[in-house]
Amino acid sequence: MKTRIVGTLHEVPEPDWDRLARPAGLYLSHRWLLGQEPDPTATPSYALVTDDDGTLLAAAPLYLVHSEPNDFYVPDPPGPRVLAGARRGYHNAPLTHPGLTPARRTACLALLRDCARAHAERHGTTHWWPYLTEAAAGRLAEVYEGAVPRHVEDDATIPLPGNGFEDYLASLPSKRRVAIRHERAAFQASGLTVRHEPLSTCYREAGALLAALQHAHGHPGDDTDPMTRLLGEQAEAMGEQAHVTAAYDGRHMAAFSLYYHFGDTTWLRACGTAPSCPAPFAYFNLTYYLPIEAAYRHGTTALHAGMKTIQAKRLRGARITALFDLR
Repeated sequence: MKTRIVGTLHEVPEPDWDRLARPAGLYLSHRWLLGQEPDPTATPSYALVTDDDGTLLAAAPLYLVHSEPNDFYVPDPPGPRVLAGARRGYHNAPLTHPGLTPARRTACLALLRDCARAHAERHGTTHWWPYLTEAAAGRLAEVYEGAVPRHVEDDATIPLPGNGFEDYLASLPSKRRVAIRHERAAFQASGLTVRHEPLSTCYREAGALLAALQHAHGHPGDDTDPMTRLLGEQAEAMGEQAHVTAAYDGRHMAAFSLYYHFGDTTWLRACGTAPSCPAPFAYFNLTYYLPIEAAYRHGTTALHAGMKTIQAKRLRGARITALFDLR
């Protein structure tokens, strides 16, 4: 097996990369990572492990971080300046070909470890892996000479059995079914118009709502301009893959959710609700129920709901798993 480091994903064909990334998730997909490359706060590189015939067997992004605007991606305790894996999205794993035997996968992970160490040493620093899934943390720990993964957060994914929303409801306890039907009926009776549209057509309105929600959750620095710029950049990078479901009160967007379909999962990325939104339970409908309907239409089998507000997600059928960091 051979290793090399490249400076852009333009050097790796998207089908080859996504063959490895699809089981790991959206935030390690070719298109998502390409969209992160212009970010001036870090310099990206990519460690590649190939077979003798050039087949991509394993890979990992490596970011030399110059400044980190997101406190959740600041290492604690501080020290490492090279971040291995996904730098955004709070869901991380080294990428390995799904057809590898366990022994060959372990050998590939050891090569990725060596690449990450050498890359960090060239820049006078060390590296770390944040927000690893439990499976990824366990496999990496085997090649990090006794390093113990540290639990840092919990992560929520809602399974979507069957073929439609009623199958999802049937998987829940009866009291929860009653509550969700009530929340959906009250929202539908509010008279808001629900639209499905690409992010590129509505990122300005969505950015304002995202900023309002962030303010309500105690993040005063997340103003409308940076949130709008963030969603605009995402719309440009992700194109038609960036799906928005929005509720309108007349001509004005009152609530929205942004999500992506990748692999067998729909990935909830952002949501926002206007303080003046007249619809009861708008947040729950836009964050969970309408994306679940969209997931069923697309044919995915889970909604990734992410970190925080874990109890609300658990009440809606989420399975909770741990996320770890490793250095």
